[in-house]
Amino acid sequence: MNAEFGSPRTAIVTGAARRIGCVIARALAARGWTLLLHCNRSTEAADALAAEIGHARVVRADLAEPDAARRIMAAAADLPPPGLLVNNASRFEHDSLDDFDVAGWNAHIAVNLRAPAQLIQAFARVVPAGAGGLVVNLLDAKLAQPDADFFSYTISKMGLAGVTELAARALAGHGIRVCGIAPAITLVSGPQSRDNFEQVHALNALGRGVEVDQIVAALDFLLATPTITGQTITLDAGKRFLGLSRDVQFLDTP
Repeated sequence: MNAEFGSPRTAIVTGAARRIGCVIARALAARGWTLLLHCNRSTEAADALAAEIGHARVVRADLAEPDAARRIMAAAADLPPPGLLVNNASRFEHDSLDDFDVAGWNAHIAVNLRAPAQLIQAFARVVPAGAGGLVVNLLDAKLAQPDADFFSYTISKMGLAGVTELAARALAGHGIRVCGIAPAITLVSGPQSRDNFEQVHALNALGRGVEVDQIVAALDFLLATPTITGQTITLDAGKRFLGLSRDVQFLDTP
């Protein structure tokens, strides 16, 4: 942990029980952070991860509920001062402009946009005066070359990209940085099959797929660079150069 954050400090990771969030949590624990691990339904996996890490606590909250941010931050009240918030949890369900409905739209906006914004607000209030703080929002590389698949999800991530910029401007005077990491397809997700994932994972200009450890490396860079704020690191191996008309999992592949 570098001088910007001091020690000990707490990192809050949403959606920490599985997938990318779990890898991020383990990496932060190895770097000396105390962890507050948020989960919704994956309580057993979260509890197992907390036991493995040792210096970690689990908080369960449904991010669709308006008071989720308050409950998450309350769970950190007696831990070391918060220094890092990783908004990793995300709702990801397929819809399109033709068939999206109010319920799906509202669910994506609540989890992917409103909850992270509320968490940033709550986090900023408890970062000690004079201490550094960092918020990292997990975005999506498709924002650099949008397509209309996963319509409500994409709109919610566009909104979170705007929150990243505006929060960075609002909080700079308090010594709190706000950045984004926007990876391309990294793990099998949504309706995708393993076979389809293998076909399209490396469908980009460089011909190599984005791996979870590269997301951790981007987070390490943001943690180690106290002069970067309001910026998003896009990890897509040049997929945006291809100008694809659809999400990669819906493309015809050999």
